[in-house]
This record gives sequence, structure tokens and C-alpha cells, in this order.
Amino acid sequence: MAQALHANTPGASTTYRDSRVRLEEYFDKTARKAWEDLTSDVPVSGIRATVRAGRDEMRNLLLSTLPADMHGMRLLDAGCGTGALAIAAAERGAEVVAIDVSQGLIDVAAKRAPEALSIDWRVGDMRDTSLGIFDHVIAMDSLIHYDADDVVAVLDAWSGRANHMAFTFAPGTPLLRTMHVAGKLFPRSDRSPAIKPIGEAHLIKSITATLPMWQIDFTRRVSSGFYKSQAMGVTRR
Repeated sequence: MAQALHANTPGASTTYRDSRVRLEEYFDKTARKAWEDLTSDVPVSGIRATVRAGRDEMRNLLLSTLPADMHGMRLLDAGCGTGALAIAAAERGAEVVAIDVSQGLIDVAAKRAPEALSIDWRVGDMRDTSLGIFDHVIAMDSLIHYDADDVVAVLDAWSGRANHMAFTFAPGTPLLRTMHVAGKLFPRSDRSPAIKPIGEAHLIKSITATLPMWQIDFTRRVSSGFYKSQAMGVTRR
């Protein structure tokens, strides 16, 4: 059952807090049905089908970084959306805490999950220290709406409570940067939360400087039509 909580996120920047508010409003008030359909098997448009395929590929990539047998392990699914990755990890035996800013998406996720699985559905801030300590943290497409400084700050917040983190970011390609600028031309009421492209080299440099006890394990891009996202994994040395 979904459980709401008050965020305990010391040091969160103004840009981070503003992005969270926009995400919550978008997914709860505007896009819940669209995301419920996108993450199901109902027919969708050709453009959305490429996004669905890309998300499936990315989820499988992130899951491939986790042990096949996760009994006795805790996993944080940060920005779990409608819960597909959380369910897959729990099916491997993990004790999963799945958190999202959107009550609507959590409601969908909780309905889809088999009751026998060990998943603690939460509504709140993925940086919340009360969530506890984890063997693994996965953040699939939940950090793509934050700038590089906020992404690294989130990783830093998790670093004292995890041994492995895998996440995605929006790669700083010319196409994505053009789309980001074009999106600002739409009326505010019609905009989805902005995706913020980040240069890979800049992000690696920032992570290395901020988290000297962590090493980059891998970085890999997934491109499927309108879906462009890049995965990165980091492990404690």
C-alpha cells in the first residue's frame, strides 16, 4: 500500500525543489492516464511506441546490472513510476522501497504489483534519509529533469546509504538540446516537465570530484525513436 511521507532532504537546492513540484503537478494532474497507457500493453501511437520500446530496453539494461538472486538485499527504486522495475527486482527476491513524487503513478503501480512481493510503495522525495540503507539504488529516467549539479547532489545524498547506484540522464546531444529550447516556446500550460540534457564528460568529472570513493562502472546510451537516455552505474571502491 502506498505510504505518504514528509521529505527529510537537507540541502536540497531551489532548482531541485522547483523541479519536484513541476513533476508532481504534471504526473498527477496532466499525464497520469498517458503514462498508465504507455507503461502497459495497450495500443499507442507510433511515436509513443518508440518511447515504450526504449524504456523497455533501458529497464532491461538497468536490471542487468543487478544480481539474478537478490534475496536478503534492499533496493531503492527512485522515481519508480508505474512500478515495472520495482516489480522485476522484487521477483528476484529483493526487498524493494519504491518511491515517486506522484500519488497517481504509485496508485497504478500498487494495483499492478502481485501482493506476495515485498514492495513498500512510497510517495515522497527520493532523497529522504528515512528510507534507510540499500544495497542498490536504481533511478530510471527520474533524474532527467534535473541539472547536473542537482543530479550529483542526489547521488551524494544516496552515497552514504548504498553500495551501488545506477541511474539515467538525458545525454547532451545537439538534438536533445534543440528539443529542450523548442519546448520553451510552448505555452506553460501545455509543457511537460523539461528534460535537461547533460554532457557525459562534465557529469563524470563532477561525480569523480564529489564522490572520490566511488568509481564509474559503465555508461551506455539507449536510443529508440523519440526516446534518448543514457545509463550510468557507479560503485563504492
